[in-house]
Amino acid sequence: QVQLVESGGGLVQAGASLRLSCTVSGRTFRSYVMGWFRQAPGKEREFVVSIDWIGVSTYYTDSVKGRFTISRDDAKGMLYLQRNSLKPEDTAIYYCAASRLPLDRVTPREADYGSWGQGTQVTVSS
Repeated sequence: QVQLVESGGGLVQAGASLRLSCTVSGRTFRSYVMGWFRQAPGKEREFVVSIDWIGVSTYYTDSVKGRFTISRDDAKGMLYLQRNSLKPEDTAIYYCAASRLPLDRVTPREADYGSWGQGTQVTVSS
């Protein structure tokens, strides 16, 4: 079992940048697809971005393309989400997740992820 702990959330103004981190412990996550999801107030959790096990292939939801960048450092057991040009609609609890099984491709399907962090709150003021 892998444990995930997010950090880096907070309150920022629109247009600011903020990097979220996810510390991964337990089993190695080298062969696993990693992802970020978010849940805005009153809404269901939604996919944000996914990265493959070698850190080359990524898949972003349209609303964050060009503003968010995902990366991973397997040696350090870390997953990152750099977010630029933040908007009020980016306000949400952000979760990192690891796939249930080793996958050879990125996936936006929540059901493909079996390990989740507790989430970190990000609030973007206008």
